Amino acid sequence: MVLQDNPQRHRFEALVDGKVAGYMEYNVLSNALLFSHTEVLPEFEGKGVGSFLVRESFDAARKAGKRVIPACPFVAGYLRKHRELLDAVDDDVQRAYRI
Repeated sequence: MVLQDNPQRHRFEALVDGKVAGYMEYNVLSNALLFSHTEVLPEFEGKGVGSFLVRESFDAARKAGKRVIPACPFVAGYLRKHRELLDAVDDDVQRAYRI
């Protein structure tokens, strides 16, 4: 899988053999990326696409010097299980999303 930023559509895309397997929509704020929705295409469900999107999108946010706001329920749920990614999420945001 490869992560591709598609800023025109405000989303990160997971590509498998050049085909979009899933995406994570985001809004750019002054100091953060707000992840609003994650979608995995049906033919790619159960293959780790959603997890890949979260991990790689967090890395992209860090590289851009942005914090993360996990408004997407999938992202917030993922963070509850994978606390190693919380360095990109402010404490007050963690409390707001019960992470």
